[in-house]
Amino acid sequence: MAHELPALPYDYSALEPVIDTQTMKLHHDMHHGAYVKNLNAALEKHPGLQSKKVEELLRDLNAVPEDIRTTVRNNGGGHMNHSMYWKIMKPQGGGEPSGQIAQVITKTFGSFKDFQAKFNDTGAKVFGSGWVWLAGKPDGSFQLMSTPNQDNPISQGLFPIMGNDVWEHAYYLKYNNRRPEYLAAWWNVVNWDEINHRLASFQAHHEPALAHR
Repeated sequence: MAHELPALPYDYSALEPVIDTQTMKLHHDMHHGAYVKNLNAALEKHPGLQSKKVEELLRDLNAVPEDIRTTVRNNGGGHMNHSMYWKIMKPQGGGEPSGQIAQVITKTFGSFKDFQAKFNDTGAKVFGSGWVWLAGKPDGSFQLMSTPNQDNPISQGLFPIMGNDVWEHAYYLKYNNRRPEYLAAWWNVVNWDEINHRLASFQAHHEPALAHR
């Protein structure tokens, strides 16, 4: 089965003024669309891999044939990353986190304000193109991290709880070179319900870290 470009869960204009309509159309239709097209083209060379979920491919890149490994890493990563990105945003989102993610943030970072500042700083410091993440570790604890290009934490044995895209195509039409401004505004469209859903999926398979860790 070929991988497919998922439909946006809202209109192109739904995240205005944080993310403008033109950026959404280019980002979803052209950029994400290209990742899906290129991933499918690569997998045609190895039909036995076509039935695998993109998560499976990225979790063990060494098992992907060398002739398509880089293409799968870049385009499979772009597909997985963006499929999450659209879902963890929503119109009239943002505000203080609630539910289990609020507890994780408070326990790990001290306060939501401190978490925001560290998340934004990590994203601002990405050199070139990449992503900033809150990721779950195998021991059930959490960490902030960045990845270059379209790399996903799953390739490092981690679970992506939430992430923000800091490629220029995600913000440049509206914010130009003011990436920190985009990072700050992004919190106004965050979908905490979806992030809590992702957190629950992670915690279902990992024991919470002991308090002294």
